[in-house]
Amino acid sequence: MKSRRTFIKAAGLVSVWGTIPPALAQSVIAADSQIPVWGAEEIGFVQQPLSYTYAALEPVIDSLTMEIHFTKHAAGYTKNLADACSAEQVDIAKAKLTELLAKISTYSTKMRNNAGGHYNHEFFWHSLAPVHDGQANKPSGDLMEAMGTQFGSFENFQTQFNEAAKNRFGSGWAWLIKTADGKLKVGATPNQDNPLMDLSELKGTPLLGLDVWEHAYYLKYQNKRPDYIAACWSLFNWEIIERRFKNA
Repeated sequence: MKSRRTFIKAAGLVSVWGTIPPALAQSVIAADSQIPVWGAEEIGFVQQPLSYTYAALEPVIDSLTMEIHFTKHAAGYTKNLADACSAEQVDIAKAKLTELLAKISTYSTKMRNNAGGHYNHEFFWHSLAPVHDGQANKPSGDLMEAMGTQFGSFENFQTQFNEAAKNRFGSGWAWLIKTADGKLKVGATPNQDNPLMDLSELKGTPLLGLDVWEHAYYLKYQNKRPDYIAACWSLFNWEIIERRFKNA
């Protein structure tokens, strides 16, 4: 009951301000850690509070990076998305973000960059969970079986994903997706593009996305992107990723 009251309080603030004020979001999380973790299919137009504190992903992602990333970069995309929707007459009370992304080529560059930036970050936060100390962090069940079929092994999938993330020139994202014909595929997109966009060369339902913009890792890893990529394997939330796989 406490969890429900806390969530309703947070949700009400989102409806008023568009984003949760960072200090309040963190105090809500500290008071009640049972805030729901949304799946990719439930991502809307407003920034939701994190389901963990800024420090929860240490030592892989440091607290300051998380705070800046969430309150500055991601919040900026959300605000600019709202501005673009207002200017381009998108009613966010009725529209679905996934449907907007599916026809993003009909909108402005501002809409493309910020709709992608907002969606990708919301998706990313919920792809992560606190470090699995001393435990193997791997998928199971149907997803693991599909990885064996598609890639030969989980380790082969890791190698392909690492290469996609490492070799994404400049800024962008690495993805694991489920294609329209039900196959798993690894790839990358530039800037804030994603596989839901009609203009993306990589098309499918996102299952896992990794942010490889420098602001996601530079304070701790500087120019060592491969070290950041390797460390993030201990954070991936396979429960959520498996749910996305089943629902895709």
